[in-house]
Order: sequence, then C-alpha cells, then structure tokens
Amino acid sequence: MKIFYGVQGTGNGHISRARIMANRFNELGIKVDYLFSGREADKFFDMEPFGDYQVRKGMSFSSKDGDLALFSTLKQVEIRKFWKDVKSLDLSGYDVVLNDFEPISAWAAKRQGIPSINISHQAAFMQDIPSKGAKWADKKILKYFAPCQHNLGVHWYHFGANIIPPFIEAPEKLECKDNKIMVYLPFESLEQIKLLLADFCDYQFYCYHPDITEDKDEEHIKLRKLSRSGFKQDLCDSKGIIANAGFELSSEALCYGKRILLKPLNGQFEQASNAYTLELMGLASVMPSLNFDSVETWLAQNNGGRVIFPSDPQPLINWIMAGDYHNTQPLLKSLWAQVQFPEQVENKLSRKVA
Repeated sequence: MKIFYGVQGTGNGHISRARIMANRFNELGIKVDYLFSGREADKFFDMEPFGDYQVRKGMSFSSKDGDLALFSTLKQVEIRKFWKDVKSLDLSGYDVVLNDFEPISAWAAKRQGIPSINISHQAAFMQDIPSKGAKWADKKILKYFAPCQHNLGVHWYHFGANIIPPFIEAPEKLECKDNKIMVYLPFESLEQIKLLLADFCDYQFYCYHPDITEDKDEEHIKLRKLSRSGFKQDLCDSKGIIANAGFELSSEALCYGKRILLKPLNGQFEQASNAYTLELMGLASVMPSLNFDSVETWLAQNNGGRVIFPSDPQPLINWIMAGDYHNTQPLLKSLWAQVQFPEQVENKLSRKVA
C-alpha cells in the first residue's frame, strides 16, 4: 500500500501527532510521502522522521495578542495559488490519503477520487461532543476546509462517537519540581506574559515563545527559544503548565500528570471547546484572559491528575492497512481499553455518556 499524508503546519500539535505515526511507519518499512502546509518552509524543525517531505503555502489562521485575527486570516489566503497547488498535486499512484486538517491534499484527493481519511482533533467536532462557541462559519470551516471521505476524530474521551484517543509517548521517568512552571502561550504578546508573571517570584517560569531567539534568564522568568528536546524536558519536570488550549500540548500535560491552566485563543472555538471540556472533566483550570488573580488562584490549588493514553499507533496503522475504513468499532475498542483516567474523572465521564 502506498500512502500520502497531509499535515496542517500551523502550530506544532498536528506535526507532533504525525511524527509519532511517521516513526512507526518507518520502523515497519511502510513508505509514506508527506505534505505540510500553513507555515513557511524555514519555520519547520525536527522533521527528520518525514524524510523528503513537501511544503506548500496552503491556508492557516492568524492571531494577535491572544485573539484570532479574522481580517489578517482572510487577507493572507491566496485562493488562486491554493487551487493551483490542489490541481498540481498528483495522487494517482496512492492507495489512500491520510489527512490531519491539511486542505491541499484533502481537496486533491476529493478531485481525483482517492480514498481519504481525516484523522484529526477537528474531526471530533464534526460529531456530537461537548463544544463551546461554535458559530455558523466555524461549522462550515470544519466541513469544507479539508474534506475527506472518512472522519476519525481524536479526543480525550470518545463520548460515544467515532473518536480515538491521542497517542502520547510518556517519559520513562517523571519528575516534579514544586516551584517550576512551564509557560507556552505562543499566541500572546511576550511582553504581556512577562508582566503577568513578574510578581510571582517564588516560582521559576520556563517560558517558550516564537519571539524568543536565544535563551535568556530574567530573574525568575526563564526565556527559552523553541526547541523540541528542551521543551519536553522542561515539561517533564515542571509542576504545571500555563498554555493556550491547543490539543496536543494539553494531551501531553495530562499524560505527564501536570496541573494545567489554559488561556484559550479568543475567537477560536476549538480552543474554547478544549478548555471547556477539560474544565468539565476536572483536569484543568481556565482563564479567559491573561489575569494575575487567575494565576495566583491556580498556583495555590492542587487540581488535575494523570491520564494514561496509548503510545503505540500500531492498531491504527493496522486498520489503515486493512482498508476497511467503514468498520471502526474494533479499532475504537482496542484503543480506549488502553486509556486510564483518575477515578473521579472516570465517574464523571460515565455519567455523561449514560
């Protein structure tokens, strides 16, 4: 079987999920070709597992100071170039197209009649699950941004829908430094983040941000440039994390047993829904804006708990290779049997589904 894999490059969550799949494909000797869009080619890093991958402009979303910038988002869309990329992508030699919210490969597969599978967090919101703030335009984007024949959602719980859990590689040893807090708010102003944390001198804040070009310590605020290895290490031994409400990082924080404080990107219903869901589950606290009192209250709490997710995507790959994409129940049963929630969370979820 020859596989094409389209991955949305905006943010790092889609890429992290694809990287776990790519590592397993490589171990199995399965040939997969990758396309990434939504980010400039020189902004990708740690891409070795993907081999000789393609990069196209595609479409992505712009933000400013923690808000979704709708005008800037629409302004940067180049419809003619996008459609040219769709028509020039030849998928005739492929058996199936896997897609993680990547529009060029999805539309190309649709035009050429190639089987396509949307395996993404966004696909979960096309089903009946908890959500918050979804407008008419949001629902249309979900439906038409990267349309595929089959939709397999990825979420923290199945909610009785066609959804699989995330694959998270937990470290062998988890440490916890009581005064160390990880901060990753890439959609917020770096200066506003520093102002927010300035008075919490009893804590060490390790702050990663795309505007940081070199590591630098400003007293108790440790500024760190983006680095996958450094980021993972600081996440592993932190007490908790303050972050936007992206799916992949929240999943890692849950699997590592970290306390979580989320500030969703304003105007982005997916992040609002993520924060809403984790708050309902009792696994995170939420602040609608960067707020001193919210941080102070969260630091004094001891909420959260560890969630065990599967780390090996082998069952999913077996399902993909089998080619029976309408039959998902054995796959769902196999993967959710591996998930372990804190007892109080499991009780809440059981009542929700019932």
